[in-house]
Amino acid sequence: MKHLCIFIIATVTLFANEFNQAVEDYNNGGYIKALNTFYTLAKKGDPKAQYNVGLIYANGKGVQKDLAKAQKWYEKAAKQGNGPAQYNLALLYHASGESMDHGYEKAKYWYEKAAEAGIMQAYNNLATLYLEGSGVAKDQGKALELFEKAANMGSPSAQVNAAVLYAWGEGIIHNKMKAYENFKKALVAGQSEASGYLDRLCTESAWVCQD
Repeated sequence: MKHLCIFIIATVTLFANEFNQAVEDYNNGGYIKALNTFYTLAKKGDPKAQYNVGLIYANGKGVQKDLAKAQKWYEKAAKQGNGPAQYNLALLYHASGESMDHGYEKAKYWYEKAAEAGIMQAYNNLATLYLEGSGVAKDQGKALELFEKAANMGSPSAQVNAAVLYAWGEGIIHNKMKAYENFKKALVAGQSEASGYLDRLCTESAWVCQD
């Protein structure tokens, strides 16, 4: 057992060296060389390498863009708990939601997994499914709850989305102060669309904007 542990550590170290070299090759524009290394590691089950193979095919870096291959490798990494792969896989299913059987449901599943892994934007996109009623029952209250989680993690787009619901959402107890606070945070973070919403809020409820 002791020898087995040493062997695993050595193997992981070897993979790490190869992985880091592939990252360097990629950053230097050696996409094919990087892909070959990532692919070799991916075939051995390395989830980060599987994610990177998917990413290269998704972006068409050094190869022809191929979302089917990207999805295949994202799924392998996602099933091993790789958060970025879970999120990107969810994005692919979300984009194909109307043309694929259960596309939105699959997107929901993987957004939930990515959110559990701490991917901030997964909460925002999952909330969008509830807001639109895509693959789930339409529920603005649930959407607001999820937007809030992403907003509290620092997502400017989620801050805008939460603020819009706080100000004008249906079936939600409006909270103009929370709307104002979230619009301001998003604006400070550079989310320009918050400006128009903030002007509307201040026109409708001037008392909220009196700092």
